[in-house]
Amino acid sequence: MRILVLNGSYRAEGGTAAMVEAFCTGAREACHRVDVVNVARLDIHGCRGCEYCHNAGGGACMQHDDMDEVYPLWDAADMIVVASPVYYGSFSGQMHEAINRTYAGLKPKRCTKMALMLCSGARGVCEHAEGIYRTYLVDWFGAKDLGIFEATTSEAKSSEMAKKLHDFGASL
Repeated sequence: MRILVLNGSYRAEGGTAAMVEAFCTGAREACHRVDVVNVARLDIHGCRGCEYCHNAGGGACMQHDDMDEVYPLWDAADMIVVASPVYYGSFSGQMHEAINRTYAGLKPKRCTKMALMLCSGARGVCEHAEGIYRTYLVDWFGAKDLGIFEATTSEAKSSEMAKKLHDFGASL
């Protein structure tokens, strides 16, 4: 299976990165191809809502930035994992930009499975991000939700969470 992990955290040593690493290790051990794209470190501009993609663009965005690197991986993925720190109850701004820009091509061409990883500074602040994930990603794409993994920063870096995510990746 080909898996795309979109990491919305700028912190290379943060909780989101720890969660992504544990999952990827397990998935790779199970012989899956895993592509990790750190959207927080890319130059991705916001969707302009110009509708070029749905008119003259034939599904291609008029903007050419680092999102051009993401589109082929997005369309080739059998599974997409969204991993983000939680800012004001939702995904990071960089993750929102990347997700909004997928409007150009709409649904990924092959994705049938999705998962979500959220890292927050406190418990009970992930409900809005979960709603976006379920409604605008899983339901809209017609994908199977394989799980939502939430953790505070200290939990995300724990051996218990590392094992849980490693085992999840290995079980796919």
